[in-house]
Amino acid sequence: MDVKKTGELLSRLRKEKGMTQKQAAEQLRISDRTISKWERGAGLPDVSLWRGLAELYGVEIEKILEGDLQEKTVETGKMSQMKFYRCGHCGNIFWTTGRGEITCCGRKQVVLQALGMDEWHDVNVEEIDREYYISFTHEMEKEHFISFAALVSWDRVTVVRLYPEQSGEVRMPFQQKGELYIYCSRHGLFRKKI
Repeated sequence: MDVKKTGELLSRLRKEKGMTQKQAAEQLRISDRTISKWERGAGLPDVSLWRGLAELYGVEIEKILEGDLQEKTVETGKMSQMKFYRCGHCGNIFWTTGRGEITCCGRKQVVLQALGMDEWHDVNVEEIDREYYISFTHEMEKEHFISFAALVSWDRVTVVRLYPEQSGEVRMPFQQKGELYIYCSRHGLFRKKI
């Protein structure tokens, strides 16, 4: 760990928040001299303060320790590069068109790899009243069910959360072309062009 780099990052983060050293110190219930010491690279915060610092500045503790946020270049976010994530601990669903890191429940999430739909994970798609009526025969039991369906087109994504014991159907707004994704709680992510 480079104390100087960490100090420079802490100074930059504080300034980005528009705070003085005194204001930051008040938030953390320490002296402004301590903040100055850290920012000069003359010392590091006590372990008990790292969480408060991360919350105050809105960054991960790991990034403060590294002394670098590794900012990425601006991306336009192509919908064709949509990535889905699902936390295996709490079931939260995330999606992105960029290369950010997704964390949930204190763990880095891994991109779900989409497979082509098979006979057990296929869907029927009909256009009814300018909507897609999507139905499937997959079981919807507590231990094995489709947990979400997502329709991705060139300019938007529609995600519908599904639950056990719910019927195997969902309606989504009509879109010219796109890809439909479903996530099976046991077998993963599946994709179909529509």
